[in-house]
Amino acid sequence: MNRYKELLVWQKAIDLAVEVYQVTEKLPKEEKYGLISQINRSVVSIPSNIAEGAGRNSNKEFNNFLGIAQGSAFELDTQLIISNRLKFISNQEYQNIEVQLVHIQNMVARLKKSLNL
Repeated sequence: MNRYKELLVWQKAIDLAVEVYQVTEKLPKEEKYGLISQINRSVVSIPSNIAEGAGRNSNKEFNNFLGIAQGSAFELDTQLIISNRLKFISNQEYQNIEVQLVHIQNMVARLKKSLNL
């Protein structure tokens, strides 16, 4: 499947990446090479791995990349929890992102299951 742009999960992951980038712009500048960099890499990794997996030759390979996307989603959540506890992002910002993130995680899990491996 190389029509990854048609996947709703990829579209939602792109939307999440844009929102997270907007939130990280407000973090302290001294975090540019710390949390900001880590958060941005994690959020970009989600749709990137969905796309890369969709472009592979087999469902087994696609499944592997979906697993990497899931791992990036959990990594992102951890980094956002730390940012929230440090008061870099508000509870509301964290909760808004978390709702979307959980939805994406569930969509990835269902997509993995649909591959029948």
